[in-house]
Amino acid sequence: MIAIIEEHVQVINSELLTAIINSTQDAISVVDEQGLGLLINPAYTRLTGLTAEDVLGKPATVDIAVGESMHMQVLKTGKAVKGVSMRVGPKRREVIVNVAPITVEGKLMGAVAVIRDVSEIRKLSEELEGAKRLIRHLEAKYTFKDIIGESQEIREVIEQAQNAAQTPATVLLRGESGTGKELFAHAIHRASARQNEQFIRVNCAALAENLLESELFGYVEGAFTGARRGGKTGLFEEANGGTLFLDEIGSISLNLQVKLLRVLQEKELIRVGDNHPIPIDVRVIAATHVNLEEKIRRGEFREDLYYRLNVIPLVIPPLRQRRSDITLLGEHLLRRLNQDYGRNVERIGDEAIRILEHYTWPGNVRELENVLGRAIINMKLGESRIEAHHLPILQTTDPLQRNPVFWEMSLKDHSKEDVLSGHFYEEGFTSLQRKWERELLIEVMQKTRGNKTKAAQLLKISLRNLYYKLERHGLGDKENPASAEP
Repeated sequence: MIAIIEEHVQVINSELLTAIINSTQDAISVVDEQGLGLLINPAYTRLTGLTAEDVLGKPATVDIAVGESMHMQVLKTGKAVKGVSMRVGPKRREVIVNVAPITVEGKLMGAVAVIRDVSEIRKLSEELEGAKRLIRHLEAKYTFKDIIGESQEIREVIEQAQNAAQTPATVLLRGESGTGKELFAHAIHRASARQNEQFIRVNCAALAENLLESELFGYVEGAFTGARRGGKTGLFEEANGGTLFLDEIGSISLNLQVKLLRVLQEKELIRVGDNHPIPIDVRVIAATHVNLEEKIRRGEFREDLYYRLNVIPLVIPPLRQRRSDITLLGEHLLRRLNQDYGRNVERIGDEAIRILEHYTWPGNVRELENVLGRAIINMKLGESRIEAHHLPILQTTDPLQRNPVFWEMSLKDHSKEDVLSGHFYEEGFTSLQRKWERELLIEVMQKTRGNKTKAAQLLKISLRNLYYKLERHGLGDKENPASAEP
């Protein structure tokens, strides 16, 4: 009776195993210890074109078009193999094979292979690359209308950029970080005759030299270890007929500068590992925030490449040189930040605008967006206007301008002279305000080298009031208050 039950269990287990193998989407091939075909599934037939009649009971080599039998290798060594490339079946399908030994109670009973179609993997990779190319193209979404500002400084640069867009010449965008160099690159492409072609952006500082070279120029199969089968098209080729934006151009190595110079000069490139030139037609827009002339003097940047890039130089002014645009920029950024934060802030208050206009903005427009974003976070849900007290403290290098936000938060309608005259201690000067005044006094005394008369003039307070303040902050008893630590 027990033997009958065990026989039924074995039949059930065999049927269950067969059902599982037949339902999987991966092609599976099983051979016995002699290397003869024992089992295949429908996915195997779809991939190779071979049926059970062609394979079962036949040698493991029957399905191989190019390569050696991994079934036989595993049966000889007893060790699994992974990721072996070969071609199988009458259609010579390119596949990747993983084979493992089948061991029962320590005895090798056969081998099982899982076979995957490389053409499907390649198709997915090509679709991914196509999606990346489309995304790069869609990045060129800004026009000159998106560049906000009415100041003479920014209008002059916009006019120069619009003129440059009508030519195929190389453009070099210069300016501090955060001034909007990429915005100008987008706008130039969109206003050019190449607007319907590719716009591809590359951050040269974000990639290592060898990786940047292969990304820009592409490579042939076998060019280096890990190179993709069939090689890879470079970004210059992808941008053929369109625009290639090389951001942070000042960071590329001297070796890569030579190759970039050849592309700009000869209008052709050579893939990594190849020696056949490929003609290209690409409009290059480069950008940098570094001093290229200084890098040339230090031998870190090629002078001949500099002149090839600097055909149409555009210098984008920093925000501190166009403070009159801060109101317009603030209103524009508010609309975007309202969407990002789900808020409905209508405007920036007059005092807050005055504070923003007196700040030096080392981070330029990018920093302005950051400051406004933090201000919105500091607002209560019912508030619709950014006031001075919502703004974060802004640090400056000028002791008389340090923390202008702090001044406005504390003084409201009163002047700095009022505070320095001491009128507000009675109204509840905070410890933070006391610390600020102490630091200001120390800095001014250092600047005037301890000359109290000059310090009082600089602070626009009386000499007597200065002595009073120095004594109140514990600086009056020292011979040299400038040496005091805050």
